Amino acid sequence: MFFSPSATVWFGVKAGPAAAAVALLATLCTAAAPAAHAREDSQIPAPPQATADPKDGDSLPLAKCLEIALQKSRRRTASQFSIAMAEAQHRQALSAYWPQVTGTAGVQRMDQSVNFLFPSSPIPVPGQSIVVPGSSMLVTVPANAFAPGFPPTTLQLPVSFPEQKFSTSAQTFHVPEQDIKVIDRDLALGKVDLQWLLFDGGMRRGYREQASGQTAMMRQEARRTDLEIADSVKRMYWDAVLAKNLHRLGLDTLARLELTLRLTESLYKEGSGQVTKADYLDNSVIVESVRSMVAQLEKNEKMAQAALANTMGLGWQTSIRPADQEIPFEPHPGSLEELVGDSYRFNPDWGKLEAALQALEGAVRTARSGYYPKIAITGELRRWWNGGFNAGTATAQNRTGWSAGVGLEVPLFNGFMTQAKVAEAQARLRRLKETQFLLREGLGLQVKDAVLGLDAAAKTEAATRKALQAARENQELNTRAYESGLVETEKVIRAQLIESLTTAQHHLARYQYVELLSKLNLVVGKEVQAKLAAQP
Repeated sequence: MFFSPSATVWFGVKAGPAAAAVALLATLCTAAAPAAHAREDSQIPAPPQATADPKDGDSLPLAKCLEIALQKSRRRTASQFSIAMAEAQHRQALSAYWPQVTGTAGVQRMDQSVNFLFPSSPIPVPGQSIVVPGSSMLVTVPANAFAPGFPPTTLQLPVSFPEQKFSTSAQTFHVPEQDIKVIDRDLALGKVDLQWLLFDGGMRRGYREQASGQTAMMRQEARRTDLEIADSVKRMYWDAVLAKNLHRLGLDTLARLELTLRLTESLYKEGSGQVTKADYLDNSVIVESVRSMVAQLEKNEKMAQAALANTMGLGWQTSIRPADQEIPFEPHPGSLEELVGDSYRFNPDWGKLEAALQALEGAVRTARSGYYPKIAITGELRRWWNGGFNAGTATAQNRTGWSAGVGLEVPLFNGFMTQAKVAEAQARLRRLKETQFLLREGLGLQVKDAVLGLDAAAKTEAATRKALQAARENQELNTRAYESGLVETEKVIRAQLIESLTTAQHHLARYQYVELLSKLNLVVGKEVQAKLAAQP
């Protein structure tokens, strides 16, 4: 990004000042263009927030831009909903530890009452002999029982009878068909069921661990979203600062070239002979070419400000100007080993992987619970109404009641399904553990790449700073010499272009440093700038 344009510009300087100016301004226009990593979520209108939205053209510092972005980003809102979903799933898993009580009620009307038809049947009675033993008893004769006045009063007379024997023959009694109503056609039912699982072989614990791991994964994903939003805002903020500096550099370059053009015109018209019409025309072509490209730099600056507002979650009509005038540069003395260790502690991908391992361990536990029996307490409380009918089965004893018991479910044989489920869960767990080793090495390489890039950017910044000082002295020296007629027009223009090129490279080196520092913060997973600056 930073070396190929330089080679083009230097080639243009050797080929001629006009080609050098075109190549230089093309490089500046490309470097000042807003980066393509503006977030798509910021294109969606954000919901109203407590803080007032900034106005178009406001100048804001980086901290304020980050605060607004964290309030307006729809990606951050979506990640918070993901956490809420995972927490709700965790609560669902915990609900299995509580008794499950279910109440049901219903009203039913049948087309006709339920009956029971008792068929007709004969009842045989065998022949038998009945013996009546002899005895005596008192017989009461009421007064006037036979004729008036006889007996005159009530009498009790003893009566004796002898033993008697009666014989009956065999016979058959026929019972006719009976249509018995059992339940009325109108039926209302209310029931409460209770189930409480006492032992499940680790099934509930496994589901709980899976849900807890999923919640931790969503929290890490939300952290990654916050880090990505911060990284995007930082990059776009310094993009806007870079675009502003390059636009200002283009204006300064154009102003110097216009001054040189006026001086060239003056020397040419005086007819000294050192400056020819060809020199004047070459200089005029360069000035107009630079003028057209400065317009492109102005457009890039405005687009960079609009892209910054877009990344912050604001509408396309809004542009935000960065408050910083220069890109800061503070060389870091950080330790590569310490940064790699921090990435294992704070990187959201690493935390997400550890949470996934916890969830898969719960999946293994859940699968193994299929080997064990399950014991539960069951209970029922019922009451039903039968339209005021109290006969048949709709008696008071049958209409109300309760039951309680202990249920046992023992897995005997399921075609080795449980064994296959355990094997699958264990394979998933082992595969993720192998992925953890790959992630460990990958994080180390990413941190190493960022640290080495920071070292290279620091060296580049130091070199361009020295080169810029020399280029400024060379430009001032050649300008004064040109005013005295001691150097040619092409040489003074080359000196001015080299100064602009070196200034642009210096700005780009500083931008590369802050960009790599933002990348390092994204990989490590926390703010490292303050920590690095605090180290001895």
